[in-house]
Amino acid sequence: MKVLQFTIPVPHDKSVIAEKVLLPYHYPYLHRHKEVQLTWIQQGEGTLIAGNNMHDYSAGDMFLIGANLPHVFKSNPEYFAPNTNKHIEALTIFFDPQDVLAPLFNLPELKPSLMFIQQHQQGVKIPHDVIDKLSQIMIALQKSGGPDQLVQFFQLLKTLTSIKTKLSPLSTYGNLPGITENEGIRIGNIYNYIMQHYSESITLEDVAKVAYMTPESFCRYFKKHTGHTFVSFLNDIRINEACKKLISHKFESINTVAYKCGFKSITNFNRVFRSVIGNSPRGYLDSYNNNMISLNRAAG
Repeated sequence: MKVLQFTIPVPHDKSVIAEKVLLPYHYPYLHRHKEVQLTWIQQGEGTLIAGNNMHDYSAGDMFLIGANLPHVFKSNPEYFAPNTNKHIEALTIFFDPQDVLAPLFNLPELKPSLMFIQQHQQGVKIPHDVIDKLSQIMIALQKSGGPDQLVQFFQLLKTLTSIKTKLSPLSTYGNLPGITENEGIRIGNIYNYIMQHYSESITLEDVAKVAYMTPESFCRYFKKHTGHTFVSFLNDIRINEACKKLISHKFESINTVAYKCGFKSITNFNRVFRSVIGNSPRGYLDSYNNNMISLNRAAG
């Protein structure tokens, strides 16, 4: 089967695409495309899976996703519940530096912008101190056309290139194989199953059945296409959800959070949490609370 990339509809009169989405939840399947993607989350919460890593997202976040980087914005489970009044809203800019815009990016003046894009091929989360400026440019780009749209695109590139903060890549596994359309749907279904059942006792056999594979075949397939073992991915999901629950302050204790996230032992929870986050659950929560106090003081 040939590698079939997700195709972004490109109008014949545009070289930069602005797409506004207002939907019950994000497109749920792992996919990739040749265009670079800058997405501003205006409404909604969930988990972004990019390459082999996952990251929380919420309203106000912005991500740059490199060309051909497999990714999926996975809305939180409550967005899939029947009769929910929740929805997601996002604005995305797509552009391909290797296609019709290639001569533009070969200009000496745009070499720094091309270098920035190439250096961040594995994707980055945009620092909050430039999101306001970038979001205003994205809105202006969406509303404009013709030469005015290119002017806004230049401003977008200029602002991105001005970021001097060291940015951590969204994905750290650089050699994931090409994702076919069928594989994207299959892996998406695996992700969906694990993310909907992480609080339960999930076995390797359970997930292999979802993929219509034997456990042995599933282990090889999942590692090849995600860079994760089943256990490491499940642990990452559980700890990711535990972090959300800890800082929500909606649960009585850390022990309650551990059991809500599928851990049967607080000792095991503490060990896995420290291995994933690099801190204990209590240390993580204290650090978050101290940061919030500092931010509130600075704002006051």
